[in-house]
Amino acid sequence: MKKRIAVLGSTGSVGLSTLDVVARFPGALHCQALSAHSNVEALLRQIRLFRPACVSVCDYTAASALRKKTGRSTKVFAGKEGMLEMLTDPRIDEVVVAISGSDALLPLLKAVDTGKDVVLANKESLAMAGELVMKRARRNNVAIKPVDSEQSAIWQCLHGQQSNRLKHLYLTASGGPFRGFSQKKLARISLADALRHPRWKMGKKITIDSATLMNKGLEVIEAMHLFGVDASRIKVVVHPEAIIHSMVEFIDGVVMAQLSETDMRIPIQYALTYPDRAVNAGLQGIDFTSIGAFHFEKPDMRSFPCLRLAYAAATEGGTAPCVLNAANEVAVETFMKEKISFIKIADIVERVLAKHRVRAALSLAQVFAADNWARQEAMRLLS
Repeated sequence: MKKRIAVLGSTGSVGLSTLDVVARFPGALHCQALSAHSNVEALLRQIRLFRPACVSVCDYTAASALRKKTGRSTKVFAGKEGMLEMLTDPRIDEVVVAISGSDALLPLLKAVDTGKDVVLANKESLAMAGELVMKRARRNNVAIKPVDSEQSAIWQCLHGQQSNRLKHLYLTASGGPFRGFSQKKLARISLADALRHPRWKMGKKITIDSATLMNKGLEVIEAMHLFGVDASRIKVVVHPEAIIHSMVEFIDGVVMAQLSETDMRIPIQYALTYPDRAVNAGLQGIDFTSIGAFHFEKPDMRSFPCLRLAYAAATEGGTAPCVLNAANEVAVETFMKEKISFIKIADIVERVLAKHRVRAALSLAQVFAADNWARQEAMRLLS
């Protein structure tokens, strides 16, 4: 029987890669539902190709325009509330959360609460409320399968292993476009410079986060929750070739690594077809002779303080990671409007964290209160 999936954020980079994988396995996968923010034209093309039973569009005007073009063939939900309602459809077996930023948290929780397995391509939601999300997943017997290449690599290395035999997790980082840059040189970085990642083609926000190394910091927090380890047992190592996606060290000194080309369709395919390993559907393999050598180095946390701040927030726990994420989202959005410098992003995050009184995030209300406070404080500092 086909696995019926919902793809949230289907017009974004991860969403498009997910649909490419679905198209390669027509006998095993079916798009039951799709969602987009406002890109009606792209969503309409996807509807014609995949024929989902329902779609959701966050923008109400765009949703209304889409209804006129689809007629009764596809049910159209509108607004964020509409997306949540769509996820209650019992015909959906699994939900791919490919929405960027903090907007993914409520849809993720809705999928978990309705007992649907989740293919997670969003790290901000676990930075905001990882403890809460994982607790609900355990209560509802829901699997959360990571799609980020680093988390997927760890998940694969841990397959069949006993968790109490784990010693360290190693998250690899390409180093981004500014590896080796001095602080003086980083001060002159433009938005166009920051959007040119040397290895991955991603959305704008995650590309900026990769340039500041905040993305790697959020992955540290994400890994804590996904694999049940504290921050002190998670190491970040810069690996410019980006072939080793992460590594796991066990208590006997053995290190296992997952290697593949830099193609998001590989971890997406693994998550969607798990526990099977499906035949590589036209994706590129590795030519080791052309690589020549692997290189590793420590991350420069002085020039890239966002990683240091993320480790501090992860160690502090409670509402600190949520505040870190919210302040970063505001600062990155402001940088993308070219209103602040590249190095100002970390400065804003650090100042917001310094003013925050950390509380244990025991409820969703407390999470959103911390998130709202951090955004207001970041905007106040920016003004």
